Amino acid sequence: MAFTLWNLFEATLLCLNAVCVLHEERFLAKVGWGVNHSVQGFGEAPTVKSQILNLVRSIRTVMRIPLIFLNVLTIVFKLLLG
Repeated sequence: MAFTLWNLFEATLLCLNAVCVLHEERFLAKVGWGVNHSVQGFGEAPTVKSQILNLVRSIRTVMRIPLIFLNVLTIVFKLLLG
């Protein structure tokens, strides 16, 4: 199987779907990555953990509607062309 641009698109789409379905209370809290309500002081650098959690929340917020359309497009494409 050749590595094509379509395969790269599908892999990216699957990863974005995986990030969007992660539930903070059900999954992330069990592994110690739940909602952290600690307030950082002014000028303090955010930790890697908080940056990753902010990235997950941002992806979930920004990509919700585009992912619906991309998933529908991918399903239709797969149904039509195999």
